[in-house]
Amino acid sequence: MAAFSAWFWNERFWLPHNVTWADLADPAPGVEYPKAGHLLTALPLALGIFAVRILFERFIASACARSLHIQPGAGRRAQPNAVLEKVFISITKNPDSRHLDGLSKQLDWEVRKVQRWFRHRRNQDKPSTHTKFCESMWRFTFYLGIFTYGVQFLWQTPWMWDTRHCWYGYPYQVMTRGLYVYYVTELAFYWSLMFSQFRDIKRKDFLIMFVHHLATVGLISFSYVNNMARVGSLVLFVHDTSDFLLEAAKLANYAKSQRLCDFLFILFGVVFFITRLVIYPYWVLNSTMFESWTIVGPFPSWWLFNFLLLVLQVLHIFWSYLIARIAIKAIKSTSVKTFEFRLW
Repeated sequence: MAAFSAWFWNERFWLPHNVTWADLADPAPGVEYPKAGHLLTALPLALGIFAVRILFERFIASACARSLHIQPGAGRRAQPNAVLEKVFISITKNPDSRHLDGLSKQLDWEVRKVQRWFRHRRNQDKPSTHTKFCESMWRFTFYLGIFTYGVQFLWQTPWMWDTRHCWYGYPYQVMTRGLYVYYVTELAFYWSLMFSQFRDIKRKDFLIMFVHHLATVGLISFSYVNNMARVGSLVLFVHDTSDFLLEAAKLANYAKSQRLCDFLFILFGVVFFITRLVIYPYWVLNSTMFESWTIVGPFPSWWLFNFLLLVLQVLHIFWSYLIARIAIKAIKSTSVKTFEFRLW
């Protein structure tokens, strides 16, 4: 175990040349540098956020949904049938004509009745509009709250206005209370999303979203451990800027307020394009790749960090393509009501 720990925490990977963990171990009184152990706080906080989410959705979001005439109704359920249930779970959820004919003869049902049973059974696994509204309202509330905190905190920091301050004095940069709260809260939220996936109704993108949350947790943790939290806070802020607008568009969609939904989606698309295709590469990547090279110089974890940020930029381009396709389709159909709002 000691050998693995020594290999994993190799100073030549994590730190710039001529810097050791011992140099960061005993800072001056009142000064705190990031340590991996600090991130453990995120786990109990994630459980707390998860509990708050359950209470929020049950007592606040649900009441808001009902006030907008979005009822929790379960919808029409398929009548119990052991034979069809076994086929649905073990073989196929969308039987072809051969399966339909065979099941029709086996049960002495009309083919149309078998088709209707499978349709009701598939719908049974889909979350209701009420459930989706409550989930989106929780996300909207958190994203708007953390975005507001990010604006308030970063407005007072020098690296918000001059990104070279992300690297001056690196890695001997103090972890301030405000930066720690920002980082750990974001990390805890994504941990809570991973927990909640196993409680929520399973969606087609379950595995994709799980990998996305895991990658986000990994990137946040990685940037904290090697004290790249200043530039990491800028990455978080850029992403928080558009997320609450997407959730607001979903809420309008579920409330059947189509004009508001269209407006919010257009606003979301504009903010998304600006922040992730313009501000992120020219503000964040320029700092991590070029300013840091000049001020600090490259080292192994620096290469990995920049590689991960470049992968993120590739994803931004892909998501922008999807949004553009949806926008074009919306212009042709005069609305975005058919959009499922499940980009990532």
